Amino acid sequence: MRKLSGDEMGRLSVAQCKELPRFPIVVVLENIRSAYNVGSVFRSADAFFIESIYLVGYCATPPHKEIAKTALGAEQAVPWKQVPKAAVAIQELQSRGYRVLAAEQTDSSVRLHQLPVHPGQKLAIVFGNEVTGIESDTLQCCDGCIEIPQFGMKHSLNIATAAGVVLWELVRYQLQNANDPS
Repeated sequence: MRKLSGDEMGRLSVAQCKELPRFPIVVVLENIRSAYNVGSVFRSADAFFIESIYLVGYCATPPHKEIAKTALGAEQAVPWKQVPKAAVAIQELQSRGYRVLAAEQTDSSVRLHQLPVHPGQKLAIVFGNEVTGIESDTLQCCDGCIEIPQFGMKHSLNIATAAGVVLWELVRYQLQNANDPS
């Protein structure tokens, strides 16, 4: 067994990343206090070729030393924008045809693997603060909530881990349905 080089893996350049169409998924990060977590989400968004990231509230924004440390250059390849309030970001996304879902455990949240998604559907996923989660006012603006099924003692994941799980599941669904003619 031989480890593949970057060229053998088909890595894209930053310029190529900016030109190619991406999966119609937007990440909204609300008040993420750790710039390391923001950077990790950039890296996952790059890995899964997510359309863009909205940084809301007091999230750190590039260029930032701690974002760069965990993003490893992904902050240069993934489109992003800073928005002062989540409600503004959500309203903008909804007006552009996005279904906006909060990644939060609520009394009406849908388990991630049971989420009804149509092929090519434009989705935006809101992730909240590491301690307090998504603001109540923000939840009210969303079209629904999803949660990652968890079976252990804690029933919570780090924001960067949760984003990776959710993004992969949504991209996996898109890939699966791209080959399904029905």
